[in-house]
Amino acid sequence: MQTSAADSLILSFGAGFDSLYFRLKTVGLLSCTVVYEVDFPSVTSRKAALIKGTKDLAMVVGGVGRRESGAMSFAVEDYKLLGVDLSDLSKLEQALKEAGLDPEVPTMLLAEVVLTYMEISRSDALIQWAAHHFPCAQFVVYEQMHPEDPFGRIMQQHFSRLNSVLHALAQYPDCEAQRRRFLQRGWAKCSVIDMNEFYAGFIPEDERRRVQALEPFDEYEEWHLKCSHYFILAASKGEELAWSPLFSKMPAFSADDPPRAAGSISASVCTIAGLRRYGHHSVLIKPHVVLTTGGFGEQDERHCRLRDFHVLIRHEDNWCVRSVRMEKSGNTWGGRLFHTVTCVSGSQALAVGGRMSPTNADLGILWLRFPESMTASDPDCVVVELVSPQPAEDLASSRWRHTTTEVMCQGQKYLFIYGGRSAVQPVLGDWYFLHLEEFSCKRIPVGGPVPEGRHSHSACSWDGGALIAGGLGAAGQPLNSVLFLRPTGSGFQWQGVETHPPFIPRYSHTAHVHDGKLLLVGGVWLHSESVPGVTVIDLRTGFSLDYQIDTVSLKWPLMLHNHSSIFLPDKNELLLIGGGGNCFSFGTHLNLHPVCLGLSNILTSQ
Repeated sequence: MQTSAADSLILSFGAGFDSLYFRLKTVGLLSCTVVYEVDFPSVTSRKAALIKGTKDLAMVVGGVGRRESGAMSFAVEDYKLLGVDLSDLSKLEQALKEAGLDPEVPTMLLAEVVLTYMEISRSDALIQWAAHHFPCAQFVVYEQMHPEDPFGRIMQQHFSRLNSVLHALAQYPDCEAQRRRFLQRGWAKCSVIDMNEFYAGFIPEDERRRVQALEPFDEYEEWHLKCSHYFILAASKGEELAWSPLFSKMPAFSADDPPRAAGSISASVCTIAGLRRYGHHSVLIKPHVVLTTGGFGEQDERHCRLRDFHVLIRHEDNWCVRSVRMEKSGNTWGGRLFHTVTCVSGSQALAVGGRMSPTNADLGILWLRFPESMTASDPDCVVVELVSPQPAEDLASSRWRHTTTEVMCQGQKYLFIYGGRSAVQPVLGDWYFLHLEEFSCKRIPVGGPVPEGRHSHSACSWDGGALIAGGLGAAGQPLNSVLFLRPTGSGFQWQGVETHPPFIPRYSHTAHVHDGKLLLVGGVWLHSESVPGVTVIDLRTGFSLDYQIDTVSLKWPLMLHNHSSIFLPDKNELLLIGGGGNCFSFGTHLNLHPVCLGLSNILTSQ
């Protein structure tokens, strides 16, 4: 074959059944470009047969192609399909030469989750060969990183089940290691960012809106975690390509500095059945009595929305499980997710909002009534009565991923309902004051700068007001603000709480206040090299410290998002319940058991 007369080339390694050529050709972007695709012969022959046997595809390429010859499975003027093992570089080079590829023409090389499936010595050799063979080229790579953290371990387990070992992860675990890999093998420039940065910085806003509108979506945590475990790399050589807009834009992004851990907290397992779930809510309804409601998890060996209630009662140093019988009084609990439950007295709690699905969130408010006294020596069954109150305010309860906090105004108790999202609005910034005795929403003056709307934040009662921390903002980015809704003589005032150093933006965490300290537990952040543990903020000074959670005693990756936590002040302990999520790529992952964290050392050391 004669060498193709083209201004540019695309060489896609391990292309599989990728439709890139057909999409670019259809919109007229290949007028001066030839596309070469390389994969195993068994793959390219099947793809060639599919193209020839599909009328629409054959029309795009302009025919059924020339007859197969050597490594060539399919060929037309601007599209060549080659069956070659990428680990055999001599055969690869010969096949490309016979297909007419001119290495002097500016070339973009693509490898989308390909190199990591090769043995490291062979993928390194391919990178080096490409740098030497193409004097003017860009090499764009997309694949996995961060194998060591909990989500990274789940990711590796997924690929192991598929018998697809990710060879490169151990030797090249992060962006910097991948950057050095390419620079040391002949590439002049190399930039690497994770997919969270790529999505926020390179995908136009109108395209992001289009994607978000395709279908209801509520898996923010898994989306951000997956994007933080995949990178896109662009290496280049040759002056014509080195200063493209892609490279001038990439260095503008920088990862958050990892927090300097002040110490570690040991985690111990509480072997309790029935609490593998996420999106639930747990509340301390009496000293050492925990009620857990709703969520998504395991039941009868299947994954589903959970309609059961779960009660734990602490006896000495052990947790006892009590079964729960719900007396519904004509009401259906329905298996809510991302709702709140606030204990307002010794015998009742208030459940607000939540969703069944991202399009079904009109679940309203329910009173949960339970016995005044519960002990470990009581009969096994705990009765919880569900009662619908008179409707309060539909807008106040038709939401999820919000918070409810008990506050005081002029000697009256209110439930402060703040933020979240709804089936219509992806982020809410409004609030309501629900008078707990009259059970109606009241207008109370609130001064100060109106905070940015958010969901998946935390809220705690403190000093008669509410402390709001973190959350996911309207731009889809985690927030790092701590806000105090401070009581005044006539109402409340928003004011910020400065922290030193500023804590890393996060969401989907839990929070507690103890002895003037705000504890932030777990959550999701985007660009740090570590995962959130426990952050302790002194509310008097703003001084903050981060502590890692030592999970060496756990036999599973501890996922601290979509979880609940209970602080036991007399024990200085945190009980972590549930957590995990449903990842569209790696499946459902749930923490196997509750986990106990002893905080005595860190609460007394500050």
